Amino acid sequence: MTSVALVTALVGIAATAVIYGTDVFCALVLRPAAGGATDAAVADLLGRVHHYADRRLPVPGVAATLAAVAAIASGTVISRAGALLALLALLTWLVIYLRVSAPINRRLRAAAAAGVVPADTRTLQTRWDSVIWPRAALQALALTGLLLTALTCQ
Repeated sequence: MTSVALVTALVGIAATAVIYGTDVFCALVLRPAAGGATDAAVADLLGRVHHYADRRLPVPGVAATLAAVAAIASGTVISRAGALLALLALLTWLVIYLRVSAPINRRLRAAAAAGVVPADTRTLQTRWDSVIWPRAALQALALTGLLLTALTCQ
């Protein structure tokens, strides 16, 4: 059973790393770049970024979550604690994403597709920016839990 936990933890680490890297990039690079761009540039570019991200990034997100669940079911007591920590962090991240980020992403995607600039573009981006560091921190916590799982499941 512990080899199953190790394999699932490694899959979860790889999948979580994709989302973690994306969120950290957004926090370190995209957020300040958008802050200095025009509303039209923000609405168009970020609407297009979210068009692809919202369709492609659920795959590693779901893989990480399923891997954490599988590691909980198959690991040792200590490795299960790490997987549970990861699962709780991933689910908390998902709540923030669904309540804050996803609605903004949809608005910006629709604006970019229609070639319009929402009057509240700056407000939308400021709200989106307000949760990117907490999202990155939750992904770091999930990675930590999955690393703990991988290191303790033998």
